[in-house]
Amino acid sequence: MYKSKKAFTLIELLVVIAIIGLLSTLSVIALNSARAKARDAKRISDVKQMQVALEMYYNDMAAYPTAATGGEPIASDNATFLRAVPVPPEPIDGAVCQDSDGNYDKDTYKYVVTTTAGAVPSYSIGFCLGSDIGSGTTKVTGDTILYMTPAGINE
Repeated sequence: MYKSKKAFTLIELLVVIAIIGLLSTLSVIALNSARAKARDAKRISDVKQMQVALEMYYNDMAAYPTAATGGEPIASDNATFLRAVPVPPEPIDGAVCQDSDGNYDKDTYKYVVTTTAGAVPSYSIGFCLGSDIGSGTTKVTGDTILYMTPAGINE
């Protein structure tokens, strides 16, 4: 007489493997979404850090620097306000992010100084987000160019 051995059938094993594969796929998708949102949070943090450095520079020098290039410092002869201008995190999210010229370099933060005779100098730092942020009336969709100015973030 044969004693029956307790074991899993082939169908049971295939069902378990399929469930594990489905769960791992869902977790990878959720993780990629979280990574994209983290890169957008880093972009916003970078431009806020640049804003603080530019305002400190303006307080000391009564003007904004003419350029702020990625990796270069924001400094005057006697003080350093930002050791290195940050560059956007990689990979670059989103597909299209264009300004009024029809082009935008997503590899850098676009810093522009505006000086008008008789007016207070100003600046803007253009940056692009890869995913939607916010909700309700403050929702910003991905691939939208945002501008950090002395007054805050604008579209």
